[in-house]
Amino acid sequence: MQVTPWRYTMNPVMNTYLAAPKAAITHFDSSQSDSLPFPVPSGESTVHASLPLTPALPQAVNGPINIMTLASPSPDYMWGVTWTGITYISTSGNAFTPVARLPVPGLTQFPIDLLVTLLTQPLDSPGVIEGITSQLSPVTPSGGINSAYCLVDNTNTLFANYGTKVYAVGLNVPDLPLLGIGIKRTLDTSAFIPEGQAITGLVLTYDGNLVVLGTRSISVVSRTFSGPVHTLTLGADEYVSNSAAVDEHGGIYVVSDKLMHKVVWTGSTLSADPADGAWVTSYPTGDTYPTIFGSGSGATPTLMGFGSDADKLVVITDGKKRMSLVAFWRDAIPTGFSERIAGIIPVTCGLPLSTEYIQSDQSVAIQDYGAFVVNNVGAGTGTGVALTDALARGPILDSPQGVERFAWDPISHSWSSTWSRADICSNTMIPAISSASNTVYTSGYYRHNGGWKVVGMDWNTGQTVHSTVFNDNICGNGIYAQMEFMPDGDLLMNSILGPMRVQLPGGTVLPL
Repeated sequence: MQVTPWRYTMNPVMNTYLAAPKAAITHFDSSQSDSLPFPVPSGESTVHASLPLTPALPQAVNGPINIMTLASPSPDYMWGVTWTGITYISTSGNAFTPVARLPVPGLTQFPIDLLVTLLTQPLDSPGVIEGITSQLSPVTPSGGINSAYCLVDNTNTLFANYGTKVYAVGLNVPDLPLLGIGIKRTLDTSAFIPEGQAITGLVLTYDGNLVVLGTRSISVVSRTFSGPVHTLTLGADEYVSNSAAVDEHGGIYVVSDKLMHKVVWTGSTLSADPADGAWVTSYPTGDTYPTIFGSGSGATPTLMGFGSDADKLVVITDGKKRMSLVAFWRDAIPTGFSERIAGIIPVTCGLPLSTEYIQSDQSVAIQDYGAFVVNNVGAGTGTGVALTDALARGPILDSPQGVERFAWDPISHSWSSTWSRADICSNTMIPAISSASNTVYTSGYYRHNGGWKVVGMDWNTGQTVHSTVFNDNICGNGIYAQMEFMPDGDLLMNSILGPMRVQLPGGTVLPL
């Protein structure tokens, strides 16, 4: 085991057009770090309701699949976003209370009581799980994933995608949440994203413009949805399945299944011109494997290295069936180097050499010059239906296993493996880092040891220092959601049923 002897304290420049320094955008910040500054208690907690003989359920059920709960400009409120609806939530003190709801127009709304009944039944056979998927099919998006990448700006406006539209949602009356939330304006992306393609991400430039990622395009538009839409079209044989990272100089970093792109927003033009700092390069890819998208990088690009003396990199996992961690120079290639790829290292996750697939649907979690990746491919064959397999992995099918932590050395300009854990499960959730606790967290199902668990590992050693146990409670399954914590260290579990605030330490779930 190697432990890097230095400790950097590097953070991306805060994007002042976001609602908060952290958690106002998917992956927490513009660099897509998956890192929060909030301290999280160590030790083991078991999730339970505060009232005896009652199940621990989310306080903010509002439809299936809850990718993230986003910060607002006020520390007392957050935005909950699901496949079919939006919730404004009071978080003052220990509260986690929905105060306003907005069903998205034109989308089928699944009755909440039926949703709870459906998803809290024992998942003890493939037939039960396939029946759930079938009943949820009217609210399951076709093409793209509704609200997978969303953000809140400094005016407390939420931007979220549903179908071909991006909605700007806000309070009906500023500072009076009890008077409800509503759609302030709508951007119909069919004017610049061709039919058959989908919205794959939303981010915000450092001058406050909205970036809309399409399957084969990158567009920049004013947050007012007025004025011109600036669009760059990628190759006809490329496919983008994730969002983008942005830097404070206008750099927008996008990976397709074939190429890694940096395009530049100059303040008036979206440029792919190297004279403006843009570049494009290939990376190892071309294999197919049983992840949600099946080819190319499964990672939203993540920025690494900030400050005048740092190696400035953008990091992804590649598109081979046994993936590698790849770092690219994000600005000019330094003197003494000739390739855009700064470094590459195979990911093993401590698994045997005979393991056919080590691949991920998740972005690389970054703290300083450390990087953390998870394996999302489990043993056994699934159905190929993402929701069915995400419900079955653990209770019916084997959970994916294996995680690994790496370090970039800015002196030798190279990667090394710091530690790996082949025993750690990471089913579908995006891992998260607490920089204050120096701990990284994953969510997975341990069939013979506690069922659904959030496990926290020491960033330097990999030793388990935290465990929040859900047992067989479906709320431990945050399907493709962001692992998240509150500023006071409580777990914010973005479960399939809805976001749930779990008090830590202890594991108590308070009622509304």
